[in-house]
Amino acid sequence: MNATVLAAPATEGMSWLQVVVLSLLQGLTEFLPVSSSGHLRIFSTWFFGEDAGASFTAVVQLGTEAAVLVYFFTDIVRILVAWFRGVFRPEHRDDPNYRLGWYVIVGSVPIAIIGFVGKDLIRDNLRNLWITAAVLIGFSFVFLLAEKLGRQDRPVDGKSLEGLTMKDAVVMGFAQCLALIPGVSRSGGTISAGLFLNMSREAAARFSFLLAIPAVLASGLFSLPDAFAPSSVGQSASGIQLLVGSAIAFVVGYAAIAWLLRFVQKHSLAWFAGYRILLGLLVMGLLATGTIPAS
Repeated sequence: MNATVLAAPATEGMSWLQVVVLSLLQGLTEFLPVSSSGHLRIFSTWFFGEDAGASFTAVVQLGTEAAVLVYFFTDIVRILVAWFRGVFRPEHRDDPNYRLGWYVIVGSVPIAIIGFVGKDLIRDNLRNLWITAAVLIGFSFVFLLAEKLGRQDRPVDGKSLEGLTMKDAVVMGFAQCLALIPGVSRSGGTISAGLFLNMSREAAARFSFLLAIPAVLASGLFSLPDAFAPSSVGQSASGIQLLVGSAIAFVVGYAAIAWLLRFVQKHSLAWFAGYRILLGLLVMGLLATGTIPAS
């Protein structure tokens, strides 16, 4: 039976069932290297018959980003205090947290520029499900290659991130740009880049979360107007729907962060690669049989 039976009659607005299901999915997948945008793109079409749109995805990401702010609150305050102290008092610029603040800032520049310049391409052309399925499969092999080649012997502390360099920030910042393509995964791209730089999975994952904060906050706030009244691809959502969706994503996302940081200490990204390949093949099968439309 076609899963689109779950969908409400076609309207421009989103149903509450759609908001709840997609927000749960967003919270669960945002921090796992499986691509939250890809999952929302796939399941909103498969279960509800229509793409929820990049704007809804970006706004609900504010809920998961709030989970990062709460989970890493102590780290964020420490970095901010050290950064402001170092900016105004040169004698404090040897503090590793001062440098870490700059690493987050510099690492956020690539996605800010590329995301702004390519926003129309991201919201429309790159949301084709054939592309999403192909990227889910193809990028899984990047995970596997990173696990194979990454020695994980760099002296970068998994908690404080002392030992991180500006080169690491720039490379992982450009890797974060790949997350603009549904199917790649923000955490998957940046953690893989960290592994290629011979960092431990834990250190790469922790910096990945910190690096995501400016990008996701900016993307969510920038997309608020379009989430209420999409100008291109996507459906509109009411303010209360966006608020509830963000709250659901926050709770589930917080649990996902805690789980992933424990998981990557002892397990490889290969587990996620296997899942992504199976999902990509499933989506290709659904597309080939006409069960779901590509766009």
